[in-house]
Amino acid sequence: MSIASFVDSTSATPIAPPPRQGTWQRTYRQLLDEPVPGHALALEFLEQCLEQARELPCELPSRVEELTQWSRQHAQAVTEQYAAYLASRRAGAERRYFPHRSHALHFLRAVAPTKLVDGAWLYGTLPHWRDARMHALVRTYLEELGDGVPAQNHVLLYRRLLHTQGCDDLEALDDGLYRQGAIQLALGLACERYLPEIIGYNLGYEQPPLHLLISSFELNELGIDPYYFQLHVTIDNSATGHAAKAVQCVLDNLPVVGDAEAFYQRVRNGYRLGELGTGSTAVIEAFDLQHELLAMLERKRSVASQVHSDYCRIGGRTVNEWLGAEGDVAGFLDALQQHGWIRRDRDPANSRFWRLVQGEGAAMFGVFSPYEKQLLHDWIAGDWSQDEQTNPFRPRRPAQVSHLPGAATQGGELDRERRELQAQLAGLDPAGRERRLIELLAPAHHASAAGLAATRSFAALLQQAH
Repeated sequence: MSIASFVDSTSATPIAPPPRQGTWQRTYRQLLDEPVPGHALALEFLEQCLEQARELPCELPSRVEELTQWSRQHAQAVTEQYAAYLASRRAGAERRYFPHRSHALHFLRAVAPTKLVDGAWLYGTLPHWRDARMHALVRTYLEELGDGVPAQNHVLLYRRLLHTQGCDDLEALDDGLYRQGAIQLALGLACERYLPEIIGYNLGYEQPPLHLLISSFELNELGIDPYYFQLHVTIDNSATGHAAKAVQCVLDNLPVVGDAEAFYQRVRNGYRLGELGTGSTAVIEAFDLQHELLAMLERKRSVASQVHSDYCRIGGRTVNEWLGAEGDVAGFLDALQQHGWIRRDRDPANSRFWRLVQGEGAAMFGVFSPYEKQLLHDWIAGDWSQDEQTNPFRPRRPAQVSHLPGAATQGGELDRERRELQAQLAGLDPAGRERRLIELLAPAHHASAAGLAATRSFAALLQQAH
């Protein structure tokens, strides 16, 4: 599948809505669907989050004059920690984050609500692009959008990563995983009231973290394309990248007339917002293969309890009987092991149950998604998987490559949206065209065909002006 085709096939519905949504997920989806500056829900939600953030410690220096040095020291510390990690791997240490492929895929799914609104906190800066103080923030947002080039749009890259790994079904995600994404969306709609907090949040989010480097390295070892993560390693560098721009933006916006100290304290509180919700390392540390497998099978059980024939009995019960009652999934797995259908701690190919799921003529072909099959595979493999996946410190080339060239010129229906946008813009005055472009750069739209075209036009507008 070309990346151009992928844009067309996925842009309409970035995330399939789950049947039941928690408070943070509802906030996330409403703000995504209603990108209205000054949105009442965004303001109320942010005030609640900021009140909690004020109680958290802050690693930023207390004096703004020390900020540049702090950022450099932070980057240096991360570099040294990563060098130590690589040295330990060369000495034979196992992967720190992802012992199994299923663990890595779980991570990709769990952080998806945040990654799929990457850069959203800066959306509200776009109308202020003529203000020199906002230029770095606007440029950062456009770079998150890849300046309209599909192969560089961060959200599109992440959607493609999920799709190619077969883990783009996000229905069962925990509500807490939507909190950071909701904060980012809310900040993007609250620029007029919370600009210092946006600047502080941006400062924190653009500092390159250690977990990004390690995740990229270990995903590559597991044959999962790490380009999305590698892109953030390079673009967020502290010398000339987003990290450096984020520091400079604090200094550029520090008031000369007025209370500079109060402004900086608001910056520090915005920085603290990044500590709310479930972060990447917490997601990684919380993974439990047995728990994830049982939860997945329980979801399957609710729709599969009466679709099996009754000729096969396991432990004296039919499959329908095993799946008919809530809470029996663990017992069913035990019965499958006791009666030889599953042989743990061996190559899964030796298990009859796995051969029903995977392989030529598999009776349950299509029942499990690639991610769900990986959970089952790694659980069956157990210690065998650990032995097989001992790393010889030879990163593998990813099976698929996301960083494809920009979309070629399309024709016919594939290009209709872009052509209609051009016609629509031609009928507007300059102010109207600018407003329409900004609307299409909203987090829910910028990865669409029209959004990508609008991003290219808006980036060209900035380039001409500067």
